[in-house]
Amino acid sequence: MYYHRLIISYKGTNYFGWQDLGNNSDKPTVQASIQKVLDKICKYQDSIISSASRTDAGVHAQGQVLKVSIPLEIESSKLQLGMNSLLPPDIRILECETSNIGFNPNKDSVSKEYHYCFSTDKVYNPILNDIVTHISSNNGILDIKLMKEACNLFIGEHDFYCFAKRDTNMKSTIRTVLSCEILELQASAFSNKIYYLKIVGNGFLSHMVRYIMGALFELGNKKLSLKDISEALKNHKEEKISVKAKSKGLQLIGISY
Repeated sequence: MYYHRLIISYKGTNYFGWQDLGNNSDKPTVQASIQKVLDKICKYQDSIISSASRTDAGVHAQGQVLKVSIPLEIESSKLQLGMNSLLPPDIRILECETSNIGFNPNKDSVSKEYHYCFSTDKVYNPILNDIVTHISSNNGILDIKLMKEACNLFIGEHDFYCFAKRDTNMKSTIRTVLSCEILELQASAFSNKIYYLKIVGNGFLSHMVRYIMGALFELGNKKLSLKDISEALKNHKEEKISVKAKSKGLQLIGISY
């Protein structure tokens, strides 16, 4: 087998997440789309795809990392060109280089960075509908300052059980968030104001970023307090303190090794 390390970008709107759902599923996924292309390039000989992260349905990526193991010897640059010529326009191979059998995109990663984009405009811009979540406020003003203050609560090592999808196979729900902040995106041509949550961690539980963002939205709408969030990080409770934010505002930005 020959090994290649890929960095890929995709818009997740038309896909039921990253992970291939199997031959019996008629739901398109990003992994299945890439596998179909590899099968064609490799003349339907066995090939293997492993990824650094499993994004949810509707979630986008600018820097997903893959390792592909293929039975054909081919230059990385030619593999990149060949795959991009066959992939749908909402998936692209940004970089491709030779790798080795020992590289594990997920286990070898040091940190992952996600952004969640949202707008507080009174009327949302439909041009941004696929990638920016529109948030309305009960009183007309989302308290961004309070949301920024709350970001500090998530930094450090915490038990994120209350901020994740239940998974009986997960050995630990403790994760370390290295940085967490809300910034303003300079894109005034599309919207009056677009904000984004920038969060970097050593790993993330399923739906973790979306539950964190959901809690921050509830806080900004004065439905939660800083104390509520702080206690949720300390207490291992079954009930969630908020619903999870929509998937479309979330992007996997990059992975560090």
